Amino acid sequence: MHRRDILKGAVRGAGLCALPAAWRTHAAGTTAAAPAGGPYDWRSVAFGGGGFVNGFVFHPREAGLLYARTDIGGAYRFDTASAAWVPLLDHLSKADADLMGVLSLAIDPADADRLYLACGLYTGEWARKGALLCSPDRGATWTATELGIRLGGNEAGRGSGERLQVDPFHGDILLLGSTRDGLMKSRDRGKTFSRLAFPGQHVSLVLCDPERGVPGTGATSIFAGSHDKPGLYASHDRGETFAREPGTPELAPQRAVFGPNGTLYVSFAGGEPGSTCNPSFAKTGSVWKRSRDGRWTDITPAKPDKTPQGFGYSGLDVDRTQPGRIMVSTIERWSEGDDVFMSADDGASWTALGARSRHDASPYPWLVGFTRGQDKMGHWISDLKIDPFDGNRALYGTGFGVWMTRELGAVHKDKSAVVNWHFAVANLEETAAQEVKSPSGGATLLAAMGDVAGAAWDDVAKTPQAGLFVPSHESNRSVDSAALNPAVVARTSDAAATGGYWSPDGGASWRPFGPSPRVARSSEGHSMPTGRIAVSAKGGFFLWVPHKQPALWSRDRGKTWQVSQGWPADRSVALEPVADRAIEGVFYVHDRVNGLVLASVDGGQGFKAVASGLPKVEAWQESQLLAAPGGVRDLWLALPQGLLHLPGPDRPAKTIAGVAEAWLIALGKGAADSPYHSLYVWGSLTVGGEGLFRSDDVGVSFRRIDDARHRYGRLLSMTADPLEHGTVYLAPHGRGVVVGRPRGGP
Repeated sequence: MHRRDILKGAVRGAGLCALPAAWRTHAAGTTAAAPAGGPYDWRSVAFGGGGFVNGFVFHPREAGLLYARTDIGGAYRFDTASAAWVPLLDHLSKADADLMGVLSLAIDPADADRLYLACGLYTGEWARKGALLCSPDRGATWTATELGIRLGGNEAGRGSGERLQVDPFHGDILLLGSTRDGLMKSRDRGKTFSRLAFPGQHVSLVLCDPERGVPGTGATSIFAGSHDKPGLYASHDRGETFAREPGTPELAPQRAVFGPNGTLYVSFAGGEPGSTCNPSFAKTGSVWKRSRDGRWTDITPAKPDKTPQGFGYSGLDVDRTQPGRIMVSTIERWSEGDDVFMSADDGASWTALGARSRHDASPYPWLVGFTRGQDKMGHWISDLKIDPFDGNRALYGTGFGVWMTRELGAVHKDKSAVVNWHFAVANLEETAAQEVKSPSGGATLLAAMGDVAGAAWDDVAKTPQAGLFVPSHESNRSVDSAALNPAVVARTSDAAATGGYWSPDGGASWRPFGPSPRVARSSEGHSMPTGRIAVSAKGGFFLWVPHKQPALWSRDRGKTWQVSQGWPADRSVALEPVADRAIEGVFYVHDRVNGLVLASVDGGQGFKAVASGLPKVEAWQESQLLAAPGGVRDLWLALPQGLLHLPGPDRPAKTIAGVAEAWLIALGKGAADSPYHSLYVWGSLTVGGEGLFRSDDVGVSFRRIDDARHRYGRLLSMTADPLEHGTVYLAPHGRGVVVGRPRGGP
């Protein structure tokens, strides 16, 4: 891996001097000028998939118009010309970040430009309530209607659908199945909704009969499924009343589709009584078809009771270019792995595609590592689709991305034919990046990611071929490198036996931590998050803070660990360790509850207060302590009350005027005419409002660098490049990693 030159910077002094005892509310001469916008170019950092893609919709009247939804990373439109996905919800603000969870999407069959999304991440009382997003231009612009209820776009059952439908006979009529508030109907394109008399609270799918209805008045027949009252229900009076469809199993319908001849096909899944399936808890399932005269026939490819753990059925579609061809997927068949079955005779016989498929993961080495080199269909196949204009083209989603083929028709023409699938995730970056860092040398970027570990990038425009965090199938929480010796990198991993790894060569190879006194499991037996780690300036000491536990320090790069003394006693919040970037063995922590900054000068062994009188931060609020490179105890503190600079020993603390709230901060290479680092603030200014800002004059003035189309919801981490002025990296929740660079120069 290419190694960049280490960031140069004078380091003066080696002692720890006392900081001011109290926060001075204003510093003389410090004012924040009104922010002036500057154009930035925002792009996804290339990794490749990494998240649950759980729904697809082709438009039935325009060839190639395809959409996808994800559980935490928004919705996408496929661009045929570039063979890449276009993210549609990057405009969401912090307050609307929960709308990145897309529970369902719908197209208007009569209007190829109109698109609807039902959005909301969780149904907990602490979560934002859901909203219906409507776009008249395929996702370029949006209007939002508040629904007044919460939707579980990232909860159990999110893989079924679609729950949102536009009536094919009347474009003003929408049907929306919710997570816990039943089935609703709108007669004004989603501006208002009223609840229908549907028996279930958690609706699994909604489907209008495309042949039974009256233009201008709506579909006569509507079918809907339920998770909490498992079964398929039908209404033949435009949704006024519903009744269980006789002859169908008492399971939750997962997907339903009408064939060209009017036959209705439905996949079912079920779990333990009271549980919600797909994903999670699917233990049984089946596939059924209904003729136009109402007769139901069981066409299940393989019975779940033949396997030890059981499984369900989910993804389902018909080929509109080849009568009688059907595809269906299993869901949560853990014993053998999920599979896709295809029938050419309307379900009379089936072919399992897993044994006849080849998946080319070579462009994405992380995926090769994730699957441990095995060629399988993947897990959590909740949806699949056949192109309505090209029966050879099909795709399906998994828990880590999208597979696509153009060879589907070969299966029944040649019994020895192999179906080749490619990983179609270009620009669909849904990894859950937990922490990002840009080292002072070596790799350009480090990212710790949930589920897929993460990586070290040399070129952020290319998927990493080396420097992968291995094993690739673990969830990593944190990563850091030594500021003056960036070859030394450490990271934490929830699935690692000892909680983490360290690298002596910038991520080219990894060594596990030794044993430690951390608590690895809760009293209920659940795995405890491994928390955050900091690496000292020269890499000789590690400070590790397991989630809501005392800090641990190591003087032998993780071989042995001891409990730090003087660490904050409160366990209600997760504290983050910070290494001084200039002095070896010095660490800091913001004691949020007591309004203190604590420091250690002995590698993390003991901590003492060096700044007091700071505003106290509630457990639900955000704060971040950051050490600047090149200076002795040069600290920045982002708080709900603003931004504080503690520029070093025996120097007064300064508040940055004009910063009303600071949620995340970063420091990167300074401007050519500035002796100090450039400061990046994600927060709210008194003049300029919410956004992402950069200051090249130590907070005297700011310029806004994001825009109305690039806000990315909620950011989990942010870092700036120490060698490229103006370059900043963001880790939005569920949206991978994003890089921003000044357009046409800083």
